[in-house]
Amino acid sequence: MRAIILVALAASVAPAPAFATDVFTLEGYGAKSRGMGGAGASLNIGLAGIMSNPATLSLPSDTEDDPENQILIGLDIVGPSINARNLASGETARSTNRSLNRGPYLAPQLAYARRFNNVTVGIGAFAAAGLGAEYGRNSFLSRGPSGQQSGLDNSARLFAFDIPVAVSARVSDKLTVGGSVDAMWIGLSLNLQLQGDQVGSLIASSRASGSLVPVLGGIPGLDAAHIGASKNSLVLNRLNGWGVGGRLGFTYRVLPTTTIGGSYNFKTNVADLKGPATVTAISTVAGQIPLQGQLRVRDFQLPARISVGVTQNAGPNLTLTLEYQRVMWKSAMKDINVYYTADAGGDLSIKLPQNYRDQNIVAVGGQYRLQNWTLRAGGRFASEAVPSTTLLALVPGIPRYHATLGASFRVGRHGSIDLAFSHAFKERSTNVNAPNTSAPISVTHSQNNGVVSYTFGF
Repeated sequence: MRAIILVALAASVAPAPAFATDVFTLEGYGAKSRGMGGAGASLNIGLAGIMSNPATLSLPSDTEDDPENQILIGLDIVGPSINARNLASGETARSTNRSLNRGPYLAPQLAYARRFNNVTVGIGAFAAAGLGAEYGRNSFLSRGPSGQQSGLDNSARLFAFDIPVAVSARVSDKLTVGGSVDAMWIGLSLNLQLQGDQVGSLIASSRASGSLVPVLGGIPGLDAAHIGASKNSLVLNRLNGWGVGGRLGFTYRVLPTTTIGGSYNFKTNVADLKGPATVTAISTVAGQIPLQGQLRVRDFQLPARISVGVTQNAGPNLTLTLEYQRVMWKSAMKDINVYYTADAGGDLSIKLPQNYRDQNIVAVGGQYRLQNWTLRAGGRFASEAVPSTTLLALVPGIPRYHATLGASFRVGRHGSIDLAFSHAFKERSTNVNAPNTSAPISVTHSQNNGVVSYTFGF
């Protein structure tokens, strides 16, 4: 058990900001699931099933016999393409990798499971969710209404790391059940410039409050206010919080060739993300006025999710799967609630409206076994969760459609190398409304994700 815990902790210090495309969350866990559109509720996707439906850990594998012990080592490689366009001026701000804080986007996957007769126990370490954008210091996002550049960064990186401990049981030849309790860590780095008219809109709508509000309002020539809470690191974020999560699941073989499955991921319970920050008032008269203090992002949680799927063995070598997921974003992302306390005294509370909608997702996929090879393909189709009226350039999260491919190659009796590729097709969203933007903006986001892993048993 000590070795298992060390493996999980080792993953937590690997270079690993993820960039997700089901808003914040990843479109499936592990190469097998990713190759089939992110499905994983009703079929054996290997040890990555600990993240989607722990009950699948008790399903039989494709090998002649299942080993008592299995280990998974894997890596996500993520390549987003994000652009924000100022519709008034025609300028484009491109998100690129400018520092150690964001990019290249790498997310580790580690898991171990041991089977005791009809019971399987597993522990894992996976990137659960993430988001990132880096527009730099010289785009229109760093320019106030006066036309003056602040030279301050506009960027964000969110990373959620999940360490689940799961138990799965084969109740009968038809029924398996499982569940997990997860240690959750969420880290956030944030550099956000709010232009003067955005600050005014937040105050007028009672979304900005605290003793520092009249101070900001009294600064002559206030052009913008900047929140800076970033760490130039491959791994660490400036704002951090720990908490718990978990999931329950089942599978049931209704016919010899047909299996249904379902799982419920609980909404996380993570402490406020907190750390040191600098709030800078930008004035056309007095210049820049930095103020050191502490920042909290209150009640930032990952949402609950329901998944229901059916898997059909259409022949000795062909397997097809269909899955529906409902993600409860509405209760998780109403506002981005930021609370700042200055070291010199005074406080500032800001609520940036998000008003996310619950998201419906359909995943379809298939796999075909050919001697030592298994080939996979799939698609993923999601409804819009992020309203255009509350879009933030730093938090796009708007791709909805994916095409996926994957393959596995059996190595020895109990080993396999698994690969998958998913493409998120370009999505565009336009926001012309304060307070989340000053100029009318149009944001585009597309993405290519790759997964490689090695699983071996003994």
